[in-house]
Amino acid sequence: MSVLIFIDQSEGHIKKSSYEVLGYGAAVAKQIGTSAEAIVLGAVGDDLASLGKYGVTKIHHADAANLNSMDAQAYAKVIAEAATATGATVLVFSNNVNGKAIAPRVSARLKAGLVAGAVALPDTSNGFVVKKGVFSGKAFAHISVNTAIKVIALNPNSYQPAVTGGTAEVVKLATSVQPLVKVTATNKITGQVPLSEAELVVSGGRGLKGPENWGMIEDLAKLLGAATACSRPVADAHWRPHHEHVGQTGGSIAPNLYIAVGISGAIQHLAGVNRSKVIVVINKDPEAPFFKAADYGIVGDAFEVLPKINEAVRKLKGA
Repeated sequence: MSVLIFIDQSEGHIKKSSYEVLGYGAAVAKQIGTSAEAIVLGAVGDDLASLGKYGVTKIHHADAANLNSMDAQAYAKVIAEAATATGATVLVFSNNVNGKAIAPRVSARLKAGLVAGAVALPDTSNGFVVKKGVFSGKAFAHISVNTAIKVIALNPNSYQPAVTGGTAEVVKLATSVQPLVKVTATNKITGQVPLSEAELVVSGGRGLKGPENWGMIEDLAKLLGAATACSRPVADAHWRPHHEHVGQTGGSIAPNLYIAVGISGAIQHLAGVNRSKVIVVINKDPEAPFFKAADYGIVGDAFEVLPKINEAVRKLKGA
């Protein structure tokens, strides 16, 4: 019996969300009195043994070249087989893009109950109850999982992992699975902080009036080491690329700091950003709905406020 944790990686490097699920999975294992093990697929350049500091004792590594590109069906098959071989009773994923594709497939293969979007450790005092966000984060539900095997997908940035020290045993995992997806080309944006992994995000809306004014957003993002994002009308107008669109119909993010400039804060936009730890809103309309969700708000014209903030940050950093 064990807890099996999926380590998500990209181009050989472990994603930030994986550190969270490692710590979370180790905590679950401690709760139910078993060991925490992990699985990673594809070639990895990072030191896997050092991940033992998050509480895992063993890492199963399937480094076949045909697993370097994410294929949800192939990954699910390998993970389900590993879960059966290790006797895992709980499997933990990050509820990111890859986790949302893999976890349900693993759940179906193992006939396991799935809770996607978990935000806290399960309550094991009377059964196995997992807290998750519902209604676009406006409420919480407590889901009782009664199946023998349980699958949890943890919302990114919702659990702070504890670093306990130690190393993990890394063992090779042999697999003969043949991916169904063939990647012929990859077009990657370079030189930017990936939006899904960013702890700081600066976002702009129609209040910036046009793409020619986006330099203010990019300047602040560069000063803070943040990623840039936008509202749906901005992406639809082709002011910014669609991969920067956050909201109900775009990306869902949970940074430590989200700065919204010239965004009214419609419910569809809030659905994608309301898990941010701190929200700062800059808008000249004092009645903008976003102010109700903001931790800090500035009522003012972005063309006056943002240059002053940028200058203040430059002075603070001695730039």
